[in-house]
Amino acid sequence: MLEFGTDTAAPADLIKDGTEASFMADVIEGSAEVPVIVDFWATWCGPCKTLGPMLEKAVTEAKGKVKMVKIDVDAEQRLAGALAQQGLPLQSIPTVVGFVQGRPVDMFQGAVPESQIKEFIKKLCDMAGSDGGLGEALEAAEEMLAQGAVADATQTFAAILGEEPENAAAMGGLARAHLAMDQLDEAEGLLNTAPEAIFNAPEIEAVRAQIELARQAASAGPLGDLKAAVEANPDDHQARFDYALALHADGKVEDAVEELLDLFKRDREWNDAAAKTQLFTIFDALKPQDPVALNGRRRLSSMIFM
Repeated sequence: MLEFGTDTAAPADLIKDGTEASFMADVIEGSAEVPVIVDFWATWCGPCKTLGPMLEKAVTEAKGKVKMVKIDVDAEQRLAGALAQQGLPLQSIPTVVGFVQGRPVDMFQGAVPESQIKEFIKKLCDMAGSDGGLGEALEAAEEMLAQGAVADATQTFAAILGEEPENAAAMGGLARAHLAMDQLDEAEGLLNTAPEAIFNAPEIEAVRAQIELARQAASAGPLGDLKAAVEANPDDHQARFDYALALHADGKVEDAVEELLDLFKRDREWNDAAAKTQLFTIFDALKPQDPVALNGRRRLSSMIFM
C-alpha cells in the first residue's frame, strides 16, 4: 500500500496520560505538529468510561492525523485548576478540548455518539490543514487519470481509500478510473458499496450520472440520420431527444444541452419531462463550475419559472 506521510506510530505514541509536567510538551508544543485532543476525565465518572474508549478508537483509526492526551482531573488538580482559570470549563466532565497550534479551538462535554467524535476530529484536521498527505495524493491521482495513466491512478485512489474509506473524492476517482477502462459494471458495483456517509456525496452522484450517460452512448443512434430527422420534422420530439443523446455520445456536450433545452421549451412534459431529467443527468456528470453546467442550469431554471 502507498504511504501518504501519516504517522505509523503505535497507539501508545498517539494516546498518552498527561500530567502537569508533560502538558506543555504533549499538548501545547505537540499541537503545533498535529491536533491534540485532551480528554479531561475522572475514575468516578460514568460517562467518562463510555467516552474514553470511543475517543481512543477514533484517534487510533485516524492513523496519526491527531493525538490524544488524557488528564485525570483528580490526579492533576493543580493543572485542571490552572486551565479552568484560563477559561476552560472543567466543572463538568468528561470535557474534551481540541488544541491546534498551541491553542484550544473546539470542545464538547459529555458522552457523544461515535459519529460526532469523528466529525470533531475531522474539523480539527481541517483547521490544522493536516490530512496526512491525502490531499496531495488525490491531486496526483487525478493528474494520472487525466494523462491516461489509468493503472497508476487506480492504485493511488485505492490506496487512499485504504487509509480513509469514507473519502468520497477517492471513491469517485476510482470509479472514474474504471469508466476510463470501459468497465461500467465494475464502476457501478464500486459505487454501490460506498459507505452510507458518502453514498450520496456529490463526487459519487457525478460518477453515477457519468455511468448512465456512458450506457446511453453505447446505444446512441447514427448522428447524421438523427440530425436529418430533426431537420425534416422539428416537432419530432423523440428524434430530437435521440439526437441529443447521440451528440453527447459524440462528445458534443454543449450541443446536446442546446437540443434538450429546445425540446423542453417546445414541450416540457413530453415523455414524463424526459428532457429536464436528461439535462440534470448531464449537469450532474459535469464539474460544478463547468460553464456548460452553469449556463445550462441557469437557462433551464429561467424556463421552469417563467
